[in-house]
Amino acid sequence: MEVSWGSGQESRRLLLSFLLLAAWEAGNSQLHYSVPEEAKHGTFVGRIAQDLGLELAELVPRLFRVASKDRGDLLEVNLQNGILFVNSRIDREALCGRSVECSIHLEVIVDRPLQVFHVEVEVRDINDHPPMFSATQKNLFIAESRALGTQFPLEGASDADIGINAMLTYRLSPNDYFSLEKPSDDERIKGLGLVLRKSLDREETPEIFLVLTATDGGKPELTGTVQIHITVLDANDNSPVFDKPLYAVKLPENVPDGTVVIKVNASDLDEGLNGDVMYSFSTDISPDVKRKFHIDPVTGQITVKGYIDFEECKSYEILIEGIDKGQLPLSGHCRVIVEIEDINDNVPALEFKSLSLPILENAPVGTVIALISVSDRDMGVNGQVTCSLSPHVPFKLVPNFKNYYSLVLDSALDRETTADYKAVVTARDGGSPSLWATASVSVEVADVNDNAPAFPQPEYTVFVKENNPPGAHIFTVSAMDADAQENALVSYSLVERRVGERLLSSFVSVHAESGKVFALQPLDHEELELLQFQVSARDAGVPALGSNVTLQVFVLDENDNAPVLLPYRAVGASGAMSELVPRSVGSGHIVAKVRAVDADSGYNAWLSYELQSGAGGVRSPFRVGLYTGEISITRALDEGDAPRQRLLVLVKDHGEPALTATATVLVSLVESNQAPKASSRVLAGTAASEASVVDVNVYLIIAICAVSSLLVLTLVLYTALRCSALPTEDTCGPGKPMLVCSSAVGSWSCSQQRRQRVCSGEGLPKTDLMAFSPSVPPALGSGDSGVQQEIFENPRQPNPDWRYSASLRAGMHSSVHLEEAGILRAGPGGPDQQWPTVSSATPEPEAGEVSPPVGAGVNSNSWTFKYGPGNPKQSGPGELPDKFIIPGSPAIISIRQEPASNQIDKSDFITFGKKEETKKKKKKKKGNKTQEKKEKGNSTTDNSDQ
Repeated sequence: MEVSWGSGQESRRLLLSFLLLAAWEAGNSQLHYSVPEEAKHGTFVGRIAQDLGLELAELVPRLFRVASKDRGDLLEVNLQNGILFVNSRIDREALCGRSVECSIHLEVIVDRPLQVFHVEVEVRDINDHPPMFSATQKNLFIAESRALGTQFPLEGASDADIGINAMLTYRLSPNDYFSLEKPSDDERIKGLGLVLRKSLDREETPEIFLVLTATDGGKPELTGTVQIHITVLDANDNSPVFDKPLYAVKLPENVPDGTVVIKVNASDLDEGLNGDVMYSFSTDISPDVKRKFHIDPVTGQITVKGYIDFEECKSYEILIEGIDKGQLPLSGHCRVIVEIEDINDNVPALEFKSLSLPILENAPVGTVIALISVSDRDMGVNGQVTCSLSPHVPFKLVPNFKNYYSLVLDSALDRETTADYKAVVTARDGGSPSLWATASVSVEVADVNDNAPAFPQPEYTVFVKENNPPGAHIFTVSAMDADAQENALVSYSLVERRVGERLLSSFVSVHAESGKVFALQPLDHEELELLQFQVSARDAGVPALGSNVTLQVFVLDENDNAPVLLPYRAVGASGAMSELVPRSVGSGHIVAKVRAVDADSGYNAWLSYELQSGAGGVRSPFRVGLYTGEISITRALDEGDAPRQRLLVLVKDHGEPALTATATVLVSLVESNQAPKASSRVLAGTAASEASVVDVNVYLIIAICAVSSLLVLTLVLYTALRCSALPTEDTCGPGKPMLVCSSAVGSWSCSQQRRQRVCSGEGLPKTDLMAFSPSVPPALGSGDSGVQQEIFENPRQPNPDWRYSASLRAGMHSSVHLEEAGILRAGPGGPDQQWPTVSSATPEPEAGEVSPPVGAGVNSNSWTFKYGPGNPKQSGPGELPDKFIIPGSPAIISIRQEPASNQIDKSDFITFGKKEETKKKKKKKKGNKTQEKKEKGNSTTDNSDQ
């Protein structure tokens, strides 16, 4: 007798399941392969590299790797040929148990760029397991009085295979008493039944031996057998009968121990002990059921005694047996199907599969940072997982294949703002209440060189005293770079340029690491007042970024130049000045004038004159002006005065310490009748040279005016362009208007002057530009007079308001006070001209006074001259002083008288000189003829002072 399982409706359902599985896999896998279980090592599975579109040469460079969750190393890829092969024994039953589908899910990951491929390898079942019964022998006790058609349940065999390999056919050994059949059409019931076909007679056949054979549907077929030993008993007339042959109940998972599952009930028509029923699990029940459930033998109540987990087993089939207490016990049977209900008891699991860290701060939006896998062991809604990302991070989650997400960059990064981020991923299932899990990853932002070094301010002003030692540290620059590591390593260097005829690097240097600026050589204020240059700061990034800062180094003056005497018109062989003085002159007569200059500036260039006392303590009839250098007579000369007087004039500046120079003046006292003879010889030479000087002066004036006009026009245009481009610069504004005097014939007039600063982007400040407007009356007393002013660099008077001038850019301020009542006295009978003077006082009221403007600097050119009432100038009526010397400065104002017949109109002009020795040498190299003409002209002018 044969019984076949799985035919008919069950076969159709199995086929439909296979079709649905194939359609699902095709829609959810990128690649699908199949391999039979128990395949040998090296068995070919598929050309995975070719099917994924990857070149063989890029497998190793792109770090081709295969990962399988909880599958070990069953499959492997040969990186040389890209073939997927079997690496170790594959047991389908160990992998998937009795599940219909059994697949190995592989994750193929390649880098550069990061890609993830999903490969599904189906493990095909082979018929490698025979049917197995729970025991090799089954013992049955059957009363001889049992009626025909009575069923006796048997536990069927089990086959670990699936599909057709697990479709079992049962065959019972030939006999006269029993037949084999399935007791129910319910597909959940896998048991068998023996049906009594012939009445039993214990006396005839006390024991019956049967063999039950189970055969599967595989090729080749495999079989399993069990021995059935039937003992015929003399027992009760009625056996216990259950209310239902089949009980079905649903039980939630995770219920506590002692939870009642169901209560079964069986009744026996017999009386007494033959009617008392005892309940128990069938001897063929599985051990797992015995571990998890308990039945009360008296009441038939089934309770839970172990951990019930839906994920472990979804249903249980329990075979219950009811046996009465008769001498020949009879039994009844029923089945209980317990279906386990899933509850949301599993937290979602998160796993970072691949990380690409750190990420560059200039990475484009959309860059993949990490691959995240999520899973939940629950079923249905409880296993549906959604992921979310913590707020306020520049990332987002992008869903991929199945339960995979990619963590990608959502917005631009800036390491200087935020150097790292903590991204927290939360996975939440759909259960009620829902469960959730979090996983975090620290994303470090790698630096790129996107910030240039920055200085705290764009320009620095440095003050350095001249004559500094070579290599002296004068300043330190410092720049900060917001980047990190080598991108923030700042090195410093000079922006090379030429300063005059020399390179900037010959003056200063900068240390590449510390930014310290050193003066390579002693600086000289007289050569270089302002050194302006730029220092560059560059980082070590690729490409390197940099910025510049401007340094303005002002060289402060020190008293390192002694006064220098200017040449005199009559110098003896020993270098002394010689003068002839009539004995008849009166007190106050000016004998000579000592001229000296000092290359320094300010107090260091302000000179004073002192007359050294003679031997024997004899009171000398001469005195010298403290600041004018004019030697004059203090009393009337008499016969007691020596005919030859040797005067020593000490010229001293006001520096600390003061430097001096000594001038020797030889004065010869002559009688009054000898003085005109000497004067007539001098006048004769003067008349001869005066005519030639006039012609030269005319051409010289024309040339100077033409060149000056071009220079003024150029500077005005340049200044206008610069100031229009930089309207906010304070240094490009006009200066304060000042009063400057220009010469007219025999008189003085005042004109307005406005000083304009010439601006440039780099280099030294330009010399002040002055515009003079001459005023020449139509007719004056004795004719025209030409005034020539030669200015080198003018020192300043140290009154209480004295400061460095704005042209020195030392940041000092000054105030100017004008006295409107100042009077310039030209001489007896001459006109008195109102003249603005600087507020000051002279310690000697009888002497003349020369006052520099308050707050004047080296480039100031406005001076005031005032003579005391007790010392009138020895000049003719209507004449002006022919020459003025500005104390402590090489500037000389010379006034020459021209005959009235000379109609050449000369406007005032000013020439600017420098103190450098190079210009003095150039002047000395002029032709002898020109030099002699100038000396004659000076001598003529000096004689007019006598």
